[in-house]
Amino acid sequence: MKITSYEVDKLNDPTGIITGNRYEFLLGIEVPEDDELFDENNSLDLRVILVIEETEARIVQYHFINRSNGKVLDFGLEDEEEAIVLSFCKEHYNDII
Repeated sequence: MKITSYEVDKLNDPTGIITGNRYEFLLGIEVPEDDELFDENNSLDLRVILVIEETEARIVQYHFINRSNGKVLDFGLEDEEEAIVLSFCKEHYNDII
């Protein structure tokens, strides 16, 4: 899996109930041909919610989206892929547009 593009926004909690800061990422991804997610006619996005609390960063939610029709796909990340996504998000959460 290769991250080819990204957008990031900080999510606001007007109630103040949620601790930490939440960031929503929309990652454009490219998957290898041998991956079960591969479809030569469709591009994929990965929507990720990242939480930053004090010194800890973690992914609390993610899902794959078929970019051509907006449908959510029922696939999960492998541990290695999740580590790559977490590392990427930790590097870029301050790149808010």
